[in-house]
Amino acid sequence: MTPIVRRHGATLAGFAAVAVALFAVAPSVLSTFRLSLLGQFVCFAMVAVGIGLAWGRGGMLTLGQGVYFGLGAYVMAMHMKLDDAGPGGVPDFMQLYGNGEVPLWWEPFRSPVITLVAVAAIPAAVAFVLGWAIFRRGVRGAYFAILSQALAAAFAILLIGQQATTGGTNGLNGFRSFFGYDLFDPVNKRMLFFIASGALLLMLLAAWQLYRSRYGELLVAVRDQEQRVRFLGYDPALVKTVAYVIAAVMAGIGGALFVPIAGIVSPDDVGVVPSIGFLIGVAIGGRATLFGPALGALIVAWAETSLSESFPSMWTYFQGVLFVVVVAFLPRGFASVSALWRRRPTPATEPAPQRQEATV
Repeated sequence: MTPIVRRHGATLAGFAAVAVALFAVAPSVLSTFRLSLLGQFVCFAMVAVGIGLAWGRGGMLTLGQGVYFGLGAYVMAMHMKLDDAGPGGVPDFMQLYGNGEVPLWWEPFRSPVITLVAVAAIPAAVAFVLGWAIFRRGVRGAYFAILSQALAAAFAILLIGQQATTGGTNGLNGFRSFFGYDLFDPVNKRMLFFIASGALLLMLLAAWQLYRSRYGELLVAVRDQEQRVRFLGYDPALVKTVAYVIAAVMAGIGGALFVPIAGIVSPDDVGVVPSIGFLIGVAIGGRATLFGPALGALIVAWAETSLSESFPSMWTYFQGVLFVVVVAFLPRGFASVSALWRRRPTPATEPAPQRQEATV
């Protein structure tokens, strides 16, 4: 088989393995609580897939993906609170902290259709405006990372200061239903897990197609030789902005699915620390690979939950050590281990020794 056929076969096998693990193995071995916990990790993996596209392929160190995760999450949370309140009703927290009236900018989210569109459209619009303004001015590298991180900090502060409309530090919680389905029913909880798993597989498939496309090659070229790409007649700012917008949409969808699975969204889920956590998972898994960012996000989230249960005050140190070890010894993440293994010569690939001609 040619290298391209082998590579495509390995990728398809990876898709099959992820699908079996999420749709067959996990539901059969995990309890309802653990399955919901894994569903939250799957939502984080969706954000990681977008970061892999923007950072791994585009070279954009995105330290503010919590903003887009939060936009999608709060859009879904607003719809769920309005749906629980009933037609013309007021969410419970507004009756305590506000004037008992629903703000005008909340009202459109009573519609399920508008909510579903806004989950992707609002992060995309914000990312396009910010990305176009930043990349057109040639901002990149550490400066772009600092700006994106500052955006995440400002977003969290804004949410905290609007207690009457966003719930403040408490966030939005106490949801009872999701598009008419009872969230306390274990069957519906499993359904949400399957929806999140299907969305993750679709995002991985979309990322695979982008990596193989002409645009994917152009994005890598912009990352490595931006000036040369501009000389060839392409606009690097537009190429970067498209990748940044796609990553924002993936994060927004992940945030929207996180809300019904976790049952809460607060500024703690969208600020600087979560944004850095997303990035750590991508770096550990392998930012330049297809499955590496998602697997890294799953591993880091699982390790955080498991180790924090046993070592509540030591988890951050474990996370820091793991990040340092990966950066120092595996700069391409754990995915580079399999790449090194594939490069090892095997009997099938080693050149056969030449026979000695017998002399008479």
